[in-house]
Amino acid sequence: MSATLFQQLLHAAFRQDAPALLPSADFQAYQDLQRAPAREQGFRFERVRLLVAMSLMKALADLGDHDESRQVQQVLHRALTANSIEQIDAVITKDAKHFERLYTDLYVNEEGEQLLHLFERTLDADTMPAMDAVIQEASELVDDLDFDAPHEEDED
Repeated sequence: MSATLFQQLLHAAFRQDAPALLPSADFQAYQDLQRAPAREQGFRFERVRLLVAMSLMKALADLGDHDESRQVQQVLHRALTANSIEQIDAVITKDAKHFERLYTDLYVNEEGEQLLHLFERTLDADTMPAMDAVIQEASELVDDLDFDAPHEEDED
């Protein structure tokens, strides 16, 4: 069930951008984790975490036209191309400034706050049950978001 929710989250967050940003193999990351031998599970878990985090940043960026979340999403996307946990960590460490700026001068509505909270929980998740809970909540939230609603500056 979580593999299906994972794919639903990716489709809901990336919508029409999915083919350009995510290879079809990324949609199978959860199943790859489930089938991975023990020595690969850590790396496969990190790929799932990156994709969930990217989904949340994509939703936040689209919801509020937020450049900092787009920059974080790009860092996560670069990390997704890594071949090891160490390479993922190197990419994230190199561009840590984007994560630090994510919360600077950020105005978000209730949905944006929920997305940021789930993003934090994604980064903190260290077990499959914890990640499954984030995927469940994120899938439900992203499905309910109205990306076509006018932004704050659009209403003037």
